[in-house]
Parts: sequence; structure tokens; C-alpha cells
Amino acid sequence: MDMKEPFERAVSTHGATVLRVCRAALGSGPDADDAWSETFLAALRAWPDLAEDVNVEAWLVRVAQRKAIDIIRGRQRRPTPTENIPEAADLHSAAPDRAGVWDAVALLPDRQRLAIAYHYIGGLPHTETAELLGSTPDAVRRAAADGMKALRRTYIDADDQRGHENP
Repeated sequence: MDMKEPFERAVSTHGATVLRVCRAALGSGPDADDAWSETFLAALRAWPDLAEDVNVEAWLVRVAQRKAIDIIRGRQRRPTPTENIPEAADLHSAAPDRAGVWDAVALLPDRQRLAIAYHYIGGLPHTETAELLGSTPDAVRRAAADGMKALRRTYIDADDQRGHENP
């Protein structure tokens, strides 16, 4: 939107997009929900000073990206106790069904997952996605393409295993 709207309308209009971006960046679950909440808390604090002509959706996606990074950094700082050491995740071994797309996205390498989250789900152009990731538009375009290729391959392999024909 080109004109600043009431905050409540921004939440209802853009909340689903922000949640999809959070889930793509962090996986479905409490971390994505926390990032969504933190995004809108930060947005509420900044709302009075926000420029009238700002693209609200793109701005919220950038705020969500920063909150997701905070959560990822927090994950890296705290140990996860476990009785068994898990096997390394393999995108092809997941063989998700159509409802498990968030799980498949979560298995992508960070740069691919975030490029997909910000560009395809958040709707940001590759240039803005590159700024968020500290990269170049060409590198982000490549990461997004590689991520989409891996997701397609995962779903095609899953269909083959179930005996379905590929479209």
C-alpha cells in the first residue's frame, strides 16, 4: 500500500503473508508464531513514525526477516538436549505429502529457504531480498531457483514413489 493505513488493518491485511514468511524462514511451530508476534509488536512501536508512502507489506516482511534472524541466532546459542543424536536431514528422504510443504521448505539450506521466503512468499523483489540477506540479486535469484528446483524434485520423487504420474 502506498498510504499508511490504520495499524489494525495492516495486521488483518498483511498478517497472513507475514506468518507465511515466518514459517518459511523458521518452520511451522512456536518459533514462527513468536516471530510473527514480535514482528507486529515491533511494528506497533514504530507505526507512529512510519512514513506515509511506505510499502507496508514489504516493510513488515523486512521486520519479520529481522525477527526470524534473531530467533535463528537464539537457536544457535542454546543447546538442545536429546537422548539420541538425530541423523542429518536429507531433503529427498523427507518425501513429504502436499500438506508438508513447510517441512520441505524447512529442510532447504538457509540461503535457499530465506530466498524463497522473502521473494516468493513475502513478495519482495530479488534486489530487496539480496539486501536483507547481504548478497547480490543474482546470487539470491540462483538460491531461490535452486530451492524451487529441490522442492519440485522432492514432490516429483514423492509422486513417483506413490505411483502417480508427473504433470
